[in-house]
Amino acid sequence: MRPIALVTLTRKQRLYQIIFGTQTKAGRNFDIALIVAILCSELILILSTIRSVDFKYSEALTVLEWVFTILFTIEYALRLYCSPKPWAYARSFYGVIDLIAVLPSYLAFLFPGSNYLLIVRLIRVMRIFRILKLARFLKDSNILLRSLLMAQRKILVFFSTVAILVTVLGSLLYIIEGPDNGFTSIPTSIYWAIVTITTVGYGDIVPQTDMGKAIASFTMLLGYSILAVPTGIITAELSLEMKTQRELIRCTNCSASGHESDANFCKKCGTQLPEHL
Repeated sequence: MRPIALVTLTRKQRLYQIIFGTQTKAGRNFDIALIVAILCSELILILSTIRSVDFKYSEALTVLEWVFTILFTIEYALRLYCSPKPWAYARSFYGVIDLIAVLPSYLAFLFPGSNYLLIVRLIRVMRIFRILKLARFLKDSNILLRSLLMAQRKILVFFSTVAILVTVLGSLLYIIEGPDNGFTSIPTSIYWAIVTITTVGYGDIVPQTDMGKAIASFTMLLGYSILAVPTGIITAELSLEMKTQRELIRCTNCSASGHESDANFCKKCGTQLPEHL
């Protein structure tokens, strides 16, 4: 029994290197094949929403969709099988995304009735989230994710401030303009304030009174003034995170740090740097 256990352990380790790692040729080939499969599955989803294409090639698209669903199911099962901590992987960001990649097709299969057409359509469109599986292949995606997490409190404060502003400005326009000029309710007026302060400006609701136009002008200028705030917050956190990552890459010979993430040799002594993710 001992040799069999050893073979099983070796197989798990080999699968782990291929599926979760990119250091080996097999691992890189697996990642490339997975990227191609994700992009092809997204293309099939997009084509299936075109009525003329779906009418002609409905059966072929359905078959291809199930092929990719089965492939992603096998991939998810293998990740659970070879992961040292399967439950931790299943609860992780990428684990949840991998599960979302396979669930919609099975859920749509459970709701075949015409009465559930809207539910089926919603579930089918959920397959678009497979594109998030590509996040693990972006080298600096984790840096961006950590930067957003570090800035979440500042972003929340900014979002709350903007929410208060659009509520106040929308309510003012509702009082000044009224239903006769298209501001039929406070939610509608808040919608106008959001569209205006974000500089989108659909033009479906327009103030007619002089006071309303004055407030609209102020809202537009305010929108231009605050657009740079969230960008600055995220940029500052991203710069700090990238600096932290550079400090982690340290030369084993001269102990110099501050290397770029793609550096292979020390910028001071030329010694090859240790492998880093």
